[in-house]
Amino acid sequence: MSVLIAIPARYASTRYPGKPLVSLKGPDGDKTLIRRSWEAAMAVKGVDRVVVATDDDRIATHAAGFGAEVVMTSSDAQNGTERCAEVVQKLPGHDVVVNLQGDAPLTPAWFVEDLVKGLLADPEADIATPVLACDGAAVEGFLADRRAGRVGGTTAVFGSGGRALYFSKEVIPYTGRTFAPEDETPVFHHVGVYAYRPQALAAYPTWPMGPLERLEGLEQLRFLEQGRKVLCVQVQAHGRKFWELNNPSDVAVIEAMMQAMDAVKK
Repeated sequence: MSVLIAIPARYASTRYPGKPLVSLKGPDGDKTLIRRSWEAAMAVKGVDRVVVATDDDRIATHAAGFGAEVVMTSSDAQNGTERCAEVVQKLPGHDVVVNLQGDAPLTPAWFVEDLVKGLLADPEADIATPVLACDGAAVEGFLADRRAGRVGGTTAVFGSGGRALYFSKEVIPYTGRTFAPEDETPVFHHVGVYAYRPQALAAYPTWPMGPLERLEGLEQLRFLEQGRKVLCVQVQAHGRKFWELNNPSDVAVIEAMMQAMDAVKK
């Protein structure tokens, strides 16, 4: 079995232009977002190849400079999944293709390892993605982002066997209650990593964007709108904090989490 990790990265982000080249200060010094995401991918066990997929020469030059393999993709890709589909065309022959988003440098290696195992164990699934149970503090963080008009984390609801029912940038399911920071909740944070079967990934760009994907701005909804099985794989944080860089204000959050993780190691 051969596994490829592709890290899609574009410079011209609407919400945060130049995001992949933003510097993040950690215990090991200043490194760009794309470099930290690549290092997270390189830590995953059982992976045969890791590439940065971009349409921007600045990102490509920078990534090659720290040793990453780069695959140039077109500027026509509407999202990371379409960019990964281009990678599959150029680098065929892998059994599983993982999309590790370039804005998630805190992704633990075991998230991806569990994800690949989950996809291989479910022959009906075309795509698998991790979900993380939220405590009350995490839910309040999501709600605070929404109140402030910021794009925060994505939540997921799923049914029997982990089959995804829906993903949203709103906090779902609706609970109608306030949680204490340490409370368990029925809310699951969707971690923006995907493992695809190559055939489904190759078909993805041929499907039209549906109304739900257009409204939410969530690429995985195209699979649901096409009636494909998306498998939600529940992962465990094991004390690790996880956050994605969606807004400039997230830089300080991620830097603080990196410092906290380093303190725990010591």
